[in-house]
Amino acid sequence: SGGKASRPTHRCRNIMDQLKRTMVGNAAAPSSLSRTIMLKEAVVSEEISVAMQTIETASAETTDLGPFFGLPTKVKDLMYSLRGIKNLYAWQETCLNLECIQARKNLIYSLPTSGGKTLVAEILILRELLCRRKDCLFILPYISLVQEKVRGLASFGLELDFMVEEYAGSKGKFPPLKRRSKSSLYIATIEKAHSLVNSLIEAGRLENLGLVVVDELHMLGDGSRGAVIEMTLAKVLYMSKTTQIIGMSATLGNIRDLQEFLRAENYTNDFRPVQLQEYVKLQDTIYEVDPKEEECFRFSRVLNFKYSSSMQKLDPDHIIALVTEVIPKNSCLVFCPTKKNCENVVGLICKYLKEDFLKQRKEEKALLLRDLKESGNGSMCPVLRRTIPFGLAYHHSGLTSEERKLVEQAYSDGVLCLLACTSTLAAGINLPARRVILRSPYVATDFLKRSQYKQMVGRAGRAGIDSVGESILVLQDKDTHMARSLVCAPTENCYSNLMRDDGKGLLSLLLSLIGLKITTSMDQVRAFLSGTLLYVQQEQLCADRSLWEAVQRCVQLLEDRGLITGTERSQGHPLQVTKLGRATYKGSVDLTYSKVLYQDLTKGLDGLLLNSYLHLAYLVTPYEMLSQCKPDWMTYLRQFTLLSPAEQRMTTAIGVPESFLVRQAAGQTVRKDIDLDVVKRMYLALVLFTLLKETNLWSVAEKFQLSRGFIQVLLSSSSAFCSCVLHFTEELEEFWAFRALLTETRRLSYCVTAELIPLMEVAGVLESRAKQLYNAGYKTPSHLASADPAVLSKTIENLYKKQAHQIVASARMLVNEKAAALQEEVDDLLMVPLDLP
Repeated sequence: SGGKASRPTHRCRNIMDQLKRTMVGNAAAPSSLSRTIMLKEAVVSEEISVAMQTIETASAETTDLGPFFGLPTKVKDLMYSLRGIKNLYAWQETCLNLECIQARKNLIYSLPTSGGKTLVAEILILRELLCRRKDCLFILPYISLVQEKVRGLASFGLELDFMVEEYAGSKGKFPPLKRRSKSSLYIATIEKAHSLVNSLIEAGRLENLGLVVVDELHMLGDGSRGAVIEMTLAKVLYMSKTTQIIGMSATLGNIRDLQEFLRAENYTNDFRPVQLQEYVKLQDTIYEVDPKEEECFRFSRVLNFKYSSSMQKLDPDHIIALVTEVIPKNSCLVFCPTKKNCENVVGLICKYLKEDFLKQRKEEKALLLRDLKESGNGSMCPVLRRTIPFGLAYHHSGLTSEERKLVEQAYSDGVLCLLACTSTLAAGINLPARRVILRSPYVATDFLKRSQYKQMVGRAGRAGIDSVGESILVLQDKDTHMARSLVCAPTENCYSNLMRDDGKGLLSLLLSLIGLKITTSMDQVRAFLSGTLLYVQQEQLCADRSLWEAVQRCVQLLEDRGLITGTERSQGHPLQVTKLGRATYKGSVDLTYSKVLYQDLTKGLDGLLLNSYLHLAYLVTPYEMLSQCKPDWMTYLRQFTLLSPAEQRMTTAIGVPESFLVRQAAGQTVRKDIDLDVVKRMYLALVLFTLLKETNLWSVAEKFQLSRGFIQVLLSSSSAFCSCVLHFTEELEEFWAFRALLTETRRLSYCVTAELIPLMEVAGVLESRAKQLYNAGYKTPSHLASADPAVLSKTIENLYKKQAHQIVASARMLVNEKAAALQEEVDDLLMVPLDLP
């Protein structure tokens, strides 16, 4: 490697000569400059001399260019000190040394759940940031995962000098700040990643993005979110020849299609750190799953558990027998088809547990109960109050994110030995267990998909603790046939979703392509589409009309809706977006609602109510949540009567008169001309409005008879939609008034009293933690950034050292980011304009 080592030195010399020449030239130039500019020059030359020293020392120390997969030894040490990772699994080493990775080709790698996929991605990201000095984008499916990653990687950013920026909910700048000296790692949800890529294309900065990593790439086949991933990746492929794409995925049947779409190699391995044994239970017999057997199931054992007749009635599925075989010594997850079922199952199991369960880790359970009560401002779920002393809890979207975090932490620490949870949460968190029980092969009323089943059973087996993990699927006789194909089926295929819902994805893709001027003619549209997954799969997906016909239909539709102009009829006219079209794609507004949103905002201008939040809350209530809203008419009427006269007039003007609510509450028939969508939206707006006034989730949940989790989802969706509406109004001159009103959206993001908002901006600080910090004198991110983690964890009750370190690192990262933004502003102000006359 002698030749390799000498190359950087040679390059350094060139740079140094250039720098010296420039500096000598600058020094000799005549000076008639202002004091600010001279000061700035002094700072720059100081920076240059530091840079030259760095270059000198770097060329002297080329030995440490990359002993750890092309990264300095320091990264290896950080992996150990921050993560406790000493060695990589053999497959991870193989994967990182693949030829296609060295050559920066695109790669999809697929492994079973919990095989350690993310670590490989993180090492590749660090390589891109530190060695190639390019920005990276890491796309994750859920807000909670984004926040967890931001928290986990902030310490690496501080130690290795790169920025970690969160793009989730209402967070993220478009386009991102241009950093002169540091590279950035953007960690984003699927929707935010798409807006981010759009803004980089528009600013002509996509080339700075060296690497895009997509977690759960198989979600390409998952509804409208799959369509958004496909659009994002297709744009990156089309617009940048230098950006590398890495996808992590579950094992798929048609991985070839994805390879062709991403022009990627594929690496696959069936490695699991802990072997998994899959079983099914029919009546009182357990069978092992064995695809080699003709019947797919092989007899394993009969459950020997003494049931009384009353117990047999209450627990016909022997859930109690299955869990008491492993708890309390080992951990157990029970997946249930509905939220209500989760709560019933933990309640049922507790009825039959021995007193010994109450004695284990008693103090820690008492602490957990106290924390839960604190997080609910003194209120607490009666089910949890009863089950936690036994070491059991439920975990579903009806809990607030704070309650979920506390329950997850307690389960990870072994304070809780069993969680009953819904399948949707299996995807969003990493909580392994010795035994996983699937209470039934359904999610709500739908039969399980193969990928959902795999995701759930994949949680069995805790690396480093268990030698084996086991999953048991509980079956009724009627489901046996379907279950055979579920557990022994070949892996699922993954199909493009651009044509779903009448081509909604395709419409939105075409609008943004024309808006971003990626395509200005039908020929260019055709060229772009040949780089999509839809194109690869057109034979399967475009049965009734060809892909090209579908595209032409969509372009026509966009013109009919007043979103674009210049379609082929007038030859020579380029395709262009209208103002409304531009506002729609810039605001990432769903095409179904862009016209409605425009009308609602226009109507709002006529009589905008400004002495109360209610009208603005209504305008940022997300349309897509209406389907989940079933108003309780008595509650609706009661809340309406509590409004001020001005608020009642506004509600009536929007289309929800008091007379209508009175008739509904009395159960009488109602006029036909009332728009029910407006009625539902107003109801949700009332929930938001009440929440903003009271900032207490529990009391609002009780008033409206909704789950706390639902209200929190409403809050975060409104906060995200609020930033969409803001971007939408920025493009339309007539809505200038809304811009000022909507910029103060932080109230919506967190819904806490005003003094806690700054602390809530730090990744990983939730409301009760923010209160603790505030009361202990840590009142701003700057206080936290300057804190000593050891002192912090001593001062704040049950704050572990590791969490304290993460909070301080996140706060430092946030403060650095804000400071850098201000510095960029200062630099821009002091720059001499290039076009100075």
